[in-house]
Amino acid sequence: MTATPATPPAAPWAPRTAEPSLRGRIGGDARSGHYAVAHRYRLHLSLSCPDCLRIAVTHSLLNLGETLPVTLLPTVPDGPHGEHSALRPLYEASSHQHPGPAAAPVLSDGWTGRIVSAHAPDILRDLADRFGGEGPELYPCHARHDIGVVEGLCEDINEAAQRAGRLGTDSPEYEVALDTLFGALESLERRLAGRDHLLEGTHDEPTFADVRLWTTLVQLDTVHRCHLDAAAVHRIADHRRLWSYARRLAALPAFGSHLDLEGIARRHHARCRGHEAAGAAVQIVDWAAARRPGPVTLWPR
Repeated sequence: MTATPATPPAAPWAPRTAEPSLRGRIGGDARSGHYAVAHRYRLHLSLSCPDCLRIAVTHSLLNLGETLPVTLLPTVPDGPHGEHSALRPLYEASSHQHPGPAAAPVLSDGWTGRIVSAHAPDILRDLADRFGGEGPELYPCHARHDIGVVEGLCEDINEAAQRAGRLGTDSPEYEVALDTLFGALESLERRLAGRDHLLEGTHDEPTFADVRLWTTLVQLDTVHRCHLDAAAVHRIADHRRLWSYARRLAALPAFGSHLDLEGIARRHHARCRGHEAAGAAVQIVDWAAARRPGPVTLWPR
């Protein structure tokens, strides 16, 4: 009789990979159903999640604290498959017998008690397009192509770092993944030559490109490097413009005040199935030291 290989134990919870089914949008007027009204909506965020961190930074940059309240969720989901039990009633009210996990981020509607959207890119766009006003123009028309390019490079960084960490140094594909990672980092490093932010023509203001890159660099240093060899992490750290930029943004309260380092570590250890590598001992940024308390910086329009 042939023995059946043992199934590796599942992680306590797995990340959500499918596109969320709840994808409403905030419209421009009352005819749209969901339209921008102060205090009507609420964000539900777990700051250890990269998508939620992006939304929290955007929320602060746009100075929406008095307009759109935020409920912070536990750093590690307390239900199966990445579910936050506190969100289950909202999901059930919005989608009867909702098939997926009650996962964050969520934008909810206090008038109906239902979810508007659980899709982070749509939430980000609606914050900027429908609620923005006092902060920087995060998604200017003239920069949308370049923002898309930066988002693609950030996806390359995340996917290549995850793939390299999953494969391990003994795999012949490990170096291929690293080549993709280093190529994306070098492209972004060149974009920062002689400027404080990624995109030209934005009046020296941050855009979604900066929010996306900063959260990607946080994830690369606090999570992905733990599964890479020390030589790879040293090569990552050699992109000095990128990491100087990351420290500079971390010193701004709109960015650094949302950085929950302990929560990120707890979330990583709860979900991670890989083995720690030598790169775990090579910290690139002292994120705790990079954060400095101070007044929230608002950018004139």
